Amino acid sequence: MAWDVIFYATAEGSVPGADFLDDCPAKVRGTILAVLDAVAAAPPPAFSGGGKWEAMHGDMGGHYEIRVTGPGREQFRLFCVLENADERTLTARGLRGPTIAVITGMRKKTGAVFSDRDYTKVRQLGSDHTTQTPRRIAE
Repeated sequence: MAWDVIFYATAEGSVPGADFLDDCPAKVRGTILAVLDAVAAAPPPAFSGGGKWEAMHGDMGGHYEIRVTGPGREQFRLFCVLENADERTLTARGLRGPTIAVITGMRKKTGAVFSDRDYTKVRQLGSDHTTQTPRRIAE
């Protein structure tokens, strides 16, 4: 069974994941969306990432990232959270079934690393998403 894909929305109504994708070069955006579709169809627990879909570890445990290299070897990352629970819980969250929630994205130069501050922002957005019942979802 394919999973749904949703985009997290902040209390102010912004959609960080969509904003990130809008700012990506067209080819990078297309690749990221193709990976997201493939993961949703697999579904995620069965998807063999091939380096483009990776579970994160340590402080970022519970998050997943889509990894794409763009022009000039710039690195693009889309951060997601999986929503998988019993039907009643998913319904209370406002979800139709198991779902990939797109949280936000970031980009960096090759060889650069994201800072703890960068990852803290991702975790805060992810936490904001998962503490909302029902979830705030972009329309």
